[in-house]
Amino acid sequence: METRVSVILPVHDAEPWLDECLRSVLQQDFEGPMELSVFNDASKDKSMAIVEKWKVTLEGSGIRVVIGGHDSPSPRGVGYSKNQAIAQSSGSYLCFLDADDVMMPPRVRLQLEAAVRHPASIVGCQVRREPPNSTERYTRWINQLTSDQLLTQVFTSNGPTVIMPSWFCSRAWFSHVGPFDEGGRGVPEDLLFFYNHLRKGGGVVRVDQSLLLYRYHPGAATHSVLEATIWTHRVHFLEERALPHWATFTIWNAGRQGRRLYRSLTAGAQRKVVAFCDVDENKIRKGFYCYEDSLERPKPRVPILHFRAARPPFVICVKLDLTGGAFEDNLRSLHLQEGRDFLHFS
Repeated sequence: METRVSVILPVHDAEPWLDECLRSVLQQDFEGPMELSVFNDASKDKSMAIVEKWKVTLEGSGIRVVIGGHDSPSPRGVGYSKNQAIAQSSGSYLCFLDADDVMMPPRVRLQLEAAVRHPASIVGCQVRREPPNSTERYTRWINQLTSDQLLTQVFTSNGPTVIMPSWFCSRAWFSHVGPFDEGGRGVPEDLLFFYNHLRKGGGVVRVDQSLLLYRYHPGAATHSVLEATIWTHRVHFLEERALPHWATFTIWNAGRQGRRLYRSLTAGAQRKVVAFCDVDENKIRKGFYCYEDSLERPKPRVPILHFRAARPPFVICVKLDLTGGAFEDNLRSLHLQEGRDFLHFS
């Protein structure tokens, strides 16, 4: 019988979490043919002994288990491991899982239903963070984005609008977009894949149920990627996808983040910036921002206006959910349409 869903599980030194993770694969209420594809990326702990133990239980309940891997001195990275786990698997659909996370029983069934309806989409889900008080703003953002915002808020520092360990898609679509970048440690392989997916016209869909326990801990691979690396990719993607649609635009935030964005833009994109805007009277009183490092003569002087005096479209460099609602109220008061009149960058 043809495998319908392959659960893709890269493993590197995941001993503390694997039992709970693999139990959650066993407890899926999906009744079709399913397999687990594990790729061991040079684990030095007891991870593979745990996988071998669970293989017997999983296969006894009808879930095929495929195991691959290598025992080189050092790991090859998450992108490589995911690609290998996919290559050795056979399902028509791929369900991504991190070894430190836990799936809720209906995850595979509900995301498969959504993926069948949306064949050119990455399907995500809502998540529960463990421990609960870690990254509260980020978790709210993941769980509360509207269906439109899943496509408009793709430029923010939060990364993909559905988190990678919740991804589910068809093998055909993955092959069309992929594979993952195999640059290894320090490469945001999920963000780069997500951007390629959007470039190819892919959709983003979220099942609005909490189907994943998403664990936060200092050892997570996410922490190996430098903020400056992600910033560079985000600026390039903004310049490629959004700015060509606008003849001019305003940067909302005359402070550090807004000026940093301006300095990071290409000269052509800088010339489109007609103003900065802000609520800080001290910044507005200065009247303009002079870009001292510019090679252009005279050096660019960009006006600083009160946000009510500025004109859209805006690239917003103000962090959301941080000002007790004051910024969000100001933005709402302008009656603008997200995606057309403004984009969030912070």
